[in-house]
Amino acid sequence: MSGKYDDIINLPHPVSKKHRSMSMRDRAAQFAPFAALTGFEEELIETAEKSEKKRDI
Repeated sequence: MSGKYDDIINLPHPVSKKHRSMSMRDRAAQFAPFAALTGFEEELIETAEKSEKKRDI
């Protein structure tokens, strides 16, 4: 049984002659989490604290 990618599965990984390889650190940074909504976490905490105070009253 031949698979869909049998013709390319054992080819060597291409290496660019124009661009140097990206460091592992830079490559990992592309996938690092980031805060898309800056300050949103603090707003949630503040709102939760206000809600708790109202509930205590």
